[in-house]
Amino acid sequence: MTTLDPITLEIQWQRLVTIADEMDNATIRASFSTIVGESHDFGCIIMDAQGSAIAQAQFSPPQFCTMLPITTGHMLRRFPAEMLQDGDVLITNDPWIGSTHLPDYNLVTPMFRKGRVVAFLGTVAHVSDVGGHLGDLEAYDVFMEGIRVLPAKFYKAGAPNEELIEIIEANCRVPENVLGDLRAIVGTHRMAIKQLHEFMDDYGLDDLVELSQTIQDRSEAALRRAISELPDGVYTHEVTGDGYLTPFTLKVAITIRGSEMHFDFAGSSPQQWDAAINAAWNMTYATSVYPIKCMLVPHVPNNDGLVRPLSVVAPEGSIVNCTFPAPVKARAKVMKHIPPLIFGALAPLLPKETIAAAGGIFPFHFNGEDPRFGRFNVHVLPHGGMGAMFDADGHPPVAYPHNSTVTPAEITELRSPVLMLSKRLLPDSGGPGRRRGGLGVEYVLKCVAEKPITLTIRPDLLRNPAPGLFGGLPGAPGAVFLNGERIERFTPITFRPGDLCVLQVPGGGGYGPPHEREPELVRADVRQGFVTPQAARAIYGVEV
Repeated sequence: MTTLDPITLEIQWQRLVTIADEMDNATIRASFSTIVGESHDFGCIIMDAQGSAIAQAQFSPPQFCTMLPITTGHMLRRFPAEMLQDGDVLITNDPWIGSTHLPDYNLVTPMFRKGRVVAFLGTVAHVSDVGGHLGDLEAYDVFMEGIRVLPAKFYKAGAPNEELIEIIEANCRVPENVLGDLRAIVGTHRMAIKQLHEFMDDYGLDDLVELSQTIQDRSEAALRRAISELPDGVYTHEVTGDGYLTPFTLKVAITIRGSEMHFDFAGSSPQQWDAAINAAWNMTYATSVYPIKCMLVPHVPNNDGLVRPLSVVAPEGSIVNCTFPAPVKARAKVMKHIPPLIFGALAPLLPKETIAAAGGIFPFHFNGEDPRFGRFNVHVLPHGGMGAMFDADGHPPVAYPHNSTVTPAEITELRSPVLMLSKRLLPDSGGPGRRRGGLGVEYVLKCVAEKPITLTIRPDLLRNPAPGLFGGLPGAPGAVFLNGERIERFTPITFRPGDLCVLQVPGGGGYGPPHEREPELVRADVRQGFVTPQAARAIYGVEV
């Protein structure tokens, strides 16, 4: 037990979260790329001297922040804390050490106080390019996907590691974006270290040991209490995903015993060698524990105490625990199905806390060279509609289970020779139910380059739409059209001047039988254009 009283704990804990938020805001403001500055595809955390997470930026993707302490542990085995110097910055993008695909660089900076390490600042960021082929989905091994940096020092005692920087620069298409983002992150860590010193000065702290212990112990106790209220037993579920060339199945058995919960992914499909959709274990672990926190202790800020009662196993060589050198660039195609898998298993126990499947992640990006824009690489990360819940319709397109944002049309057009002709919600795309799934969205893109550029698309839920819960119906599936023709194979697309590409991002699943939806809500949906009169009549039995 510690001596921190609840009021002091709350004030100090929230100050740590605020410092993490400042890191997040500074990363956006100092970024060079659209994937970091506009899509917000990065996460920031504060860790204690052992590398355990004690505070996370509130807008950071929770998976990143759950994986980063694991990554830090790997890097500290290579560079023990006693060997580090003030000003060192560690870096890796190894998928089996970090956040499971090469574009995600992990940077960790030790904070020294009175000559010893008292904390670590960590950021995971998806950079614009890591070399390799331009596609997301078709690869035969990780070597095709770009440069892999094993744990190394990006900065040494405050000075850039020029040899490593030269290697990174020589192996990406837009080095000014990539290195600009990485250097910006180093700056945000220095800013956070300054603020942490000020925080510790205010309270006369020489270290964060007691505060870290209190945060983690109380968080662990809160989750254990919540788990203990659930009946012991084994709860199973399975889902089928599109995959790419071959569909896959995920299976989970969740064992609840006392105050602990164990996840076993035995029976899930084997890893695939003809599609880059495999997930390494870190991603499976982080995406499994996240829904539990959301359902059982939603108001406790993320930290490593919340994962102590949880354990995850997955068969080695499976699509949720792939082995080196499996291709992994599009591992989100698997990741997206893990929360619905967990919710499906626990829905009988927690019907009011679970959520129907969402409409997936539908990333696309443009790459090329143009006299007006120079060398460009612009990413957009649209998501489908959210799944419905017991007492709420699903939100319109919003990031889930991530926390990214959609690059604005104005930024896309400012940074690349592409016009976004329209962006609209798709009527009838939300899964029908007592509570309706969130609508999907349609993008219409036109190439206005002077010569062909490359368009890369990573669609999902084209064949297996987001399922509903408790009798709710699936959301609408996704689709992609190039110049009016539906396309099914997603190698990099040669996007020629005047070409039109239409992306229809899927809707979320419904919750409960459609006939139980209140007629006034159906009529309101029709008035707002969410549901057509024909669907209101045929599915809900409501005349409008």
